Amino acid sequence: MIVIAHLSDIHIGATPQSVDRAASVMRYLDTLPADLDAGLDAVLVTGDIADHGLPEEYEEARKLLSSRHPVLVGPGNHDVREQFRRVLLGDRNGGAGPINQVLRTDRAVYAMCDSSIPGDDSGHLDDETLAWLDDVLAGADRPVFVAFHHPPTPLHSPVVDGIRLHRPEPLEELLGRHPQVPAVLVGHAHTGAATTFAGRPLLAAPGVVSTLKLPWEGGTTFANCVDHDLPPSIAFHVLDDTGRMTTHYRVVA
Repeated sequence: MIVIAHLSDIHIGATPQSVDRAASVMRYLDTLPADLDAGLDAVLVTGDIADHGLPEEYEEARKLLSSRHPVLVGPGNHDVREQFRRVLLGDRNGGAGPINQVLRTDRAVYAMCDSSIPGDDSGHLDDETLAWLDDVLAGADRPVFVAFHHPPTPLHSPVVDGIRLHRPEPLEELLGRHPQVPAVLVGHAHTGAATTFAGRPLLAAPGVVSTLKLPWEGGTTFANCVDHDLPPSIAFHVLDDTGRMTTHYRVVA
């Protein structure tokens, strides 16, 4: 059995409470049992780490996201690649290209793709990223979870759907050639959601800094859909020995 903690959209610097909300989530994860058979295989953070892309926001995030669990952090539309690389990842020579990263554990492989477009809130997986992902999948001998920020399908949230992943068809074709991908994991939605993409589960993490209300909850524009009072939430994704995916959502007080 593989258990993954999935959080997203911590937006350090967005509100005075952003640091405390992210810290409460990480404290919760670090108090979980350390039993290797039942413990977390990885913690995935799917983007929007800093709200303004400032070095001091990434410095705070670097401290907050430190954990006894393996952690893999990817960028979102609020992130700035150069500062993300230099401050959060400690890479002073990386440049401004896509930040694609892989984490390998004894149980699974985690491919974190960069779907951000500098200067644009929408998402895109460029040819470099797709080629990188194809290589990761081709060389894997265990399940590979593919993660990035922008959902590739509509989630029926007007605010999010307008800035989702552009041109998802190349990714869909690529995944069709690699059956060892149990699920695609995304952020950006600020609400837990589950649908399908490329014939497998597409699972969106809830928001940590805030929750987006849906149209039937009164959330039709950005001004009226952002709720900073609801507590932060995370997702636990479970892949069992039969290949079945199950997701549990947990509110963190």
